[in-house]
Amino acid sequence: MPDVILSLIDSKSLDSILSLPVGSILEGMEKMSLRGTRPEYQGINSRQFDVDLEGEILEWLDSVGEIDPDSILEKQDIPIEKKTELLLLLCHWSSLGEWRCWDARLFLYVEPSLDSSVRSTEVFLMPRVWDEFKNTISSLDRDTFIESVVIDWMTRRENLGETMDPSSDPRILPTMESHQKFSGGLFDIIEKSRMQSSPILLGREYLEARSWHLGEERLEKIIG
Repeated sequence: MPDVILSLIDSKSLDSILSLPVGSILEGMEKMSLRGTRPEYQGINSRQFDVDLEGEILEWLDSVGEIDPDSILEKQDIPIEKKTELLLLLCHWSSLGEWRCWDARLFLYVEPSLDSSVRSTEVFLMPRVWDEFKNTISSLDRDTFIESVVIDWMTRRENLGETMDPSSDPRILPTMESHQKFSGGLFDIIEKSRMQSSPILLGREYLEARSWHLGEERLEKIIG
């Protein structure tokens, strides 16, 4: 199952690096001289390492062909697919932290807070769903939200006739701890987004770059 990815973005950091000519970005990645432009990591689960992103951005150059080193990304005369690929990498560069989760688990963590049921995992790639979720959990504290997720999971198991006795199923306690960890991480990133007014980069593993969202907008619309 692919992961859905929510990444908290520092808008000032992203705007700053997007204002640089692409040639300066590539040179900075090659010389590792732009690491100081990354925002301070806020301890939200994880984020991609400097060296990994530097390598991916340099690989992007190998795949794109000719660029104008003196122009910003928006002004480059290259296909929109290539523009959004670099934009996505620069969004990750400007991340304060990210949260990843199997998309199927979002039925446990997110759906109970929505006004309507979710028919497929594709719904979780719509920013409006996360806006609704953010508004709903804004009245909860972290512990209450985690508890609600665990209770809902237990109820679903019982409705399916599954045991909740750890002696009968040794996976019960590890699974419960996993739900507590992931739901807590989800609460943290949503709460920081709300409190700091920081946009969330929303996408999924293997999703084409142009279809990711930053806030309410697709990346292809932002850079197109």
